[in-house]
Amino acid sequence: MSASTALRRVVDADPEERRAVGWSFLYFFCLLSGYYVLRPLRDEMGIAGGVQHLQWVFTGTFLAMLAAVPLFGAIAARFPRRRFLPWVYYFFIANILTFFALFKIGADREIVARAFFIWTSVFNLFVVSVFWSFMADLYSNAQARRLFGLIAAGGSAGAIVGPAATALLAAPLGPVNLLLASCALLGGAVICIHRLIGLAQSETTQAKPGAGRDADQAPPAAERPLGGSVLSGIALVFRSSYLLGICLFIWLYTTLSTFIYFEQAYIVRAAYDDPAQRTALFASIDLAVNVITILLQALIAGRMMKRAGVTATLALIPLLVAGGFVGLGLAPLLPVLIAFQVLRRAGDYGITRPAREVLFTVVGRETKYKAKNFIDTVVYRAGDAVSGWAFAGLKALGVTLTGIAYIAVPVSLAWFATAWFLGRKQEQLRALGAGEMGGQKNSF
Repeated sequence: MSASTALRRVVDADPEERRAVGWSFLYFFCLLSGYYVLRPLRDEMGIAGGVQHLQWVFTGTFLAMLAAVPLFGAIAARFPRRRFLPWVYYFFIANILTFFALFKIGADREIVARAFFIWTSVFNLFVVSVFWSFMADLYSNAQARRLFGLIAAGGSAGAIVGPAATALLAAPLGPVNLLLASCALLGGAVICIHRLIGLAQSETTQAKPGAGRDADQAPPAAERPLGGSVLSGIALVFRSSYLLGICLFIWLYTTLSTFIYFEQAYIVRAAYDDPAQRTALFASIDLAVNVITILLQALIAGRMMKRAGVTATLALIPLLVAGGFVGLGLAPLLPVLIAFQVLRRAGDYGITRPAREVLFTVVGRETKYKAKNFIDTVVYRAGDAVSGWAFAGLKALGVTLTGIAYIAVPVSLAWFATAWFLGRKQEQLRALGAGEMGGQKNSF
């Protein structure tokens, strides 16, 4: 077997697609490496601030999202993507440098810690949402089915390097100094953005980079401002049953994720008194999740979507999560929690997330940037905030961790049903060629 044949079996990309896929892979690698340098510190600060106050921090994150989304909508309406995409990352680099300065001068640790937790939660969703909006704009639906798993693997590779580097360098360099490494990695992501935009602009027959075998399905991606009002993305969501279905999918996902996150906080707090041990445990969980995720993304996700379809791929992990909550209800112990968290998160990042992003390849450009950003940030963090208060309310009523795990089972099954509906709807839209939602007309 030749090297090129072996590569083709692993990387299902045509030769003319590989440059674009390579830069997309590197872009996501830099982005998630930079985030995972920050994540273990964020999780430790969440516990240090008191697990009984986590719902307040989640609410603060939601309010921050409410402020950020209209600002992003205004920028996207006025500037073409070649200008506003890099500036999103420059803005967050400036934020990291500000926190670096605050930590160095010894500002009020409790206030800065809570602000950092909220900021990191906003940063993570925002930059990843912008990344996938860009990918959905660059690649056609057929390309996305083949390539999004591989591109997502770039992020997982970065998510392995990030926590590994943090674990190795935190002691000799100090956690605060690693913030500068995160800045450098985000700078690398900006370079990748410029390269991808250059490839898109250099295409002579198609605006999507490396159209390859699916060239006939690749609609043009115009380099112009999106226009519309600051809040037009929200209006698009409420006019579309398809987008509302995606909102419900995200809401149910965040509800389940928040429940397991809070259970994790209580179980880990009971198991370890030392903050350093807790931080090391969180980094180890991240590392295990990301090793499994990259294997799923590179070897399974694309082939599963191609052969089993988006519907089955999207619905798989919700069904497995229902079983996981049953297991946690039967044995709310640290080893069970760790196994459930690792498999749940790896399944979501490795299988569900690439399939979820394919849902946006059948909509128009304004929907891909504005409505998608609203869904990925405000709806996501609203789900976090509401489910955080729901968890706190259940605890106040005396419901045990076991009881909350069992309550999550029917929620998981509702998530499964929503995934099935969305997968079928996406297949219908693809067959009908209804790809202009968010443009001048709406098919729903």
